[in-house]
Amino acid sequence: MKVIVVIPARMASTRLPGKPLADLGGAPMIVRVWQQARRARLPSRVLVATDDARIARAVEAAGGQAVMTRADHASGSDRVWEAVSGLGFDVVVNVQGDEPFVDPELIDELARAVMRTGVHVATAGAPLADDHSPASVVRVAVDPQGRALGFARRPLGPGRVLHHLGVYAYRRAALEAFVGLEPSPGERRERLEQLRLFERGFRFAVLEIPGLPLSVDTPEDLAAARARWAMQGGP
Repeated sequence: MKVIVVIPARMASTRLPGKPLADLGGAPMIVRVWQQARRARLPSRVLVATDDARIARAVEAAGGQAVMTRADHASGSDRVWEAVSGLGFDVVVNVQGDEPFVDPELIDELARAVMRTGVHVATAGAPLADDHSPASVVRVAVDPQGRALGFARRPLGPGRVLHHLGVYAYRRAALEAFVGLEPSPGERRERLEQLRLFERGFRFAVLEIPGLPLSVDTPEDLAAARARWAMQGGP
């Protein structure tokens, strides 16, 4: 089965404008994400999908491949589908453009979960320290077999509740279905795009990882990422 990674990236971050091009260890952050994704073994291609020529130029200058997409996409998954809809693939992994420390092995594990089981989508979660966390923390409840029982921004049960990570491996048919469906009631209420498929019976596997990766959403996150990079010399 053919696996592709797509990293959607846009400049319009409200909390950290220009985030994809923020310097991290001497390279734009989007380039650092692309470099990490390239270390995964299963994907045959790693693409950056963007609506901004500055992001595309930065990726291409580093030797990567960028795909220009429309600016009016409602979600990263819509942007991913535009980037890959004309390509031959079986599984596409959507990696967020603000995850410069994404684990390449997690990318492979998500792809395998889709390739080897009957699920439509694979995603990930980490232990939730406090179930009274704010609504910015997305939760996923899982059954003993690691299948998703629900997603929400509020306390959730039954099942083991994890802090959800916004990384997804889709079967091609599942991603194509996503872009053709109207937003579901839960998606509108919770502002969680994965509910569009989940509430219509698509099956989700959830891989549990030991802890949350350092993602970059705010200036404070960027400072922490730079400090970690300087200390470790990389991810």
